[in-house]
Amino acid sequence: MEKSKLFRLSDQIGYADNSVVSKTIIKKETGTVTLFAFDKGQGLSPHIAPFDALVQIVDGECSFQIGEQKNQMKAGDCVILPAGIVHSVDSVTPFKMLLTMIKIS
Repeated sequence: MEKSKLFRLSDQIGYADNSVVSKTIIKKETGTVTLFAFDKGQGLSPHIAPFDALVQIVDGECSFQIGEQKNQMKAGDCVILPAGIVHSVDSVTPFKMLLTMIKIS
């Protein structure tokens, strides 16, 4: 991404049939900002992240499970994923999300 240039997140990544697509926006030693596009029926299986992360839904709808809590999310919704807690995501419709992970506690 070009610094100091205005852009719209939803325009920076496209959907791909039966796939999850990702694009790194910022990658630093202290953390990353990554844009994802999930086609309908796609998701991420349960996993644990070593650092807290902020999820922002940019487009569409998904179901985010964090521990035992299930969150139905749509464009404009955000949630903080706590480090060390199992989480997963499934698309309800094709959706795009921005993941901001901070690697320093």
